[in-house]
Amino acid sequence: MQSRPRFEGPSDLHLHSSASDGTEPPAEVMAAAHRAGLRTVALTDHDTTQGWAEAADAATSLGMTFIPGMELSARHQWRSIHLLAYLIDPDDVELRALTDRIRASRLDRARLMADRIGEDYDLGWDDILEQTSDGATVGRPHIADALVARGVVRDRTEAFAGILSPQGDYYVALYAPDPVTAVTLLSRAGGVPIIAHPAGRAGLLPDPLLSDMLAAGLAGFELGHRENRAGATRSLRRVADERDLIVTGSSDYHGLGKPNQPGENTTSDAMVARILAAGTGSAPVYP
Repeated sequence: MQSRPRFEGPSDLHLHSSASDGTEPPAEVMAAAHRAGLRTVALTDHDTTQGWAEAADAATSLGMTFIPGMELSARHQWRSIHLLAYLIDPDDVELRALTDRIRASRLDRARLMADRIGEDYDLGWDDILEQTSDGATVGRPHIADALVARGVVRDRTEAFAGILSPQGDYYVALYAPDPVTAVTLLSRAGGVPIIAHPAGRAGLLPDPLLSDMLAAGLAGFELGHRENRAGATRSLRRVADERDLIVTGSSDYHGLGKPNQPGENTTSDAMVARILAAGTGSAPVYP
């Protein structure tokens, strides 16, 4: 067995590629991370592990440690909850069935939304497909990019604030599991589940739900994120300290899809070490 080399920070554990809703292929995402001075990185595309091999090859060739990851969609009542999952087994049967179902729902939703939008705007399904790469997890960001390309809106921000808003007439809900089930499946697959941007605009999760997620195997919170709000972040920091949870910081980089830049928030070496010690479903890839 290969002995584990010492990894080094700075570490950014939340990066997206064109395998989901980022605008750059995995290798280009790793190159952007390297230019930002990062030494340890994770690719966390939505509901897919498709980009792992390309990202791992690119990261290690640039001297960076690669941590396999994914961002899994979950839902509680009206609230969308995203779980960053590190070191999962990509071949776990239950988890693969779940991600297949979520991706199918994303595709169905995108088609329905495209049909609705196309009744009022110059937009067709082919326009959306032009914004995706082969095998990518299709989502609202691709519809937003198609709207930009057609000149309907200026950028993704305008698209999400208007035409693609959940409060709008064109919105279609996405299937997602309840978060306790999601955490349970990620844990069974050997993963380390962390709530992404848990102190954002939607507010804190209800205490009973958070307690159930922790009991199911939730490992921590992504507290370093530009969308988190100060008061809610302080509250979760107290919870993390009391329960000795993992705390991460990341960029949530999407290429040109968001203003977020690699390394704008980072995770400490101590917390990365805890993730590596806890994950059993897959292994980090060292340079």
